[in-house]
Amino acid sequence: MLVFDWDGTLLDSAGAIVRAIQASCCDLGLPVPEDAQARHVIGLGLVDAMRHAVPELTPDRYQAMVDRYRFHYLSGDQQLMLFDGVPEMLGRLRRDGHVLAVATGKSRVGLERALDHSGLRPMFQASRCADECHSKPHPQMLDELMAEFGMTQAATVMIGDTSHDLLMARNAGVDALAVTYGAHPHDHLLDHKPVACLHSVSELNQWLKNFA
Repeated sequence: MLVFDWDGTLLDSAGAIVRAIQASCCDLGLPVPEDAQARHVIGLGLVDAMRHAVPELTPDRYQAMVDRYRFHYLSGDQQLMLFDGVPEMLGRLRRDGHVLAVATGKSRVGLERALDHSGLRPMFQASRCADECHSKPHPQMLDELMAEFGMTQAATVMIGDTSHDLLMARNAGVDALAVTYGAHPHDHLLDHKPVACLHSVSELNQWLKNFA
């Protein structure tokens, strides 16, 4: 089973997420995080992400921040594109007999919207979202997916672009592949000892082909 993160791994959305976080802070009169600080929280559940990106945010304003973030992100998400080669890679992996799943910091509503817009819904047999499981790096998403399909830890690989993905994999006892074209920088990903760091979808596709 191959479990993919969504934002920054399959969809080129990291920049849009950063801009939405920063615009939301402007709307609410909060300090605007630097790009690197905003990028670091990509992949976390939305409330956890806002709490870390904007430490000044008080609990009574979490919902207002989430509402502004959704307004800014959803105003442009239909223009976001999959990384080159993603549909072809996923199609080959399905033909080769892999179980494909998604583990994402998105909400269920957000992922369903993204699956429909991207056309990738038929590729995936299951998914888990941050509003129905513990946020990454807690292993619940991977634990539930492995249980659903009767997969062992050794037969499961997590693929993602952030340290949150890699730490979730470690906590679940599964191997992880890092992609460097998303939210977190190469050196930061290497610190978490993935099986490999791949620099493009083409490299990822080739690695998975050789692995299989």
